[in-house]
Amino acid sequence: MIVDMLTESVDQFGYFALFFTLWLGIVGMPIPDEVIVLSAGVLTSMNILEIVPAFIATYLGVVSGLSLGYVLGRVLGAPALGWIGRKKGMNKYVEHAQSLLERYGSYALCISYFLPVVRHVVPYLVGIGKMTFGRYAAFSYTTGLVWTLILFFAGHFMGNNVERLNAFLGKFNQGLVAGIAGVVLVAAATFYGVKVWKRKRGSVVAAKTLINKSDRNE
Repeated sequence: MIVDMLTESVDQFGYFALFFTLWLGIVGMPIPDEVIVLSAGVLTSMNILEIVPAFIATYLGVVSGLSLGYVLGRVLGAPALGWIGRKKGMNKYVEHAQSLLERYGSYALCISYFLPVVRHVVPYLVGIGKMTFGRYAAFSYTTGLVWTLILFFAGHFMGNNVERLNAFLGKFNQGLVAGIAGVVLVAAATFYGVKVWKRKRGSVVAAKTLINKSDRNE
């Protein structure tokens, strides 16, 4: 169904249809981003769209939609969060997004890509928190590229096979979010371990320096 809808939109608006369909996710479009990205890949397998321009339009639509949330959060501040909360059923997603940020910090931008709806809330929150755009882009745009690549080419290689696409989607978010969370934890543990090692090494060097000075004074 979504493939047919996208086909009609592409017939009228070309590749811009992919961009704006994803960009409008920021205002609560009822079609999940995952389905749109997969369907864009399906259209390339049917030779309705060319792979390169379709992928570029899709990726730009994904990151632009999320970036708008970041900009609104940074410019409007707390009122932006109030606007989100007024939408029916959004409070639980806001709470989930806040929990992710408290637990993983900037890495929540990576994890949230694999959590429907939450991926649109986290950019608001980091914008409200005044995260620099450079830091936001580093985490969000790189993860967005990987996320879009996987879904787009899954759609391309599976074609218009609804059962296979649904099965893939069911496993995609569950498997990858667990994997990314694991990578984040390992990275955090490694960072902490290196920090502790450097601190101990610094203490040892300082102790040796004091001993050497003491020996020279004698």
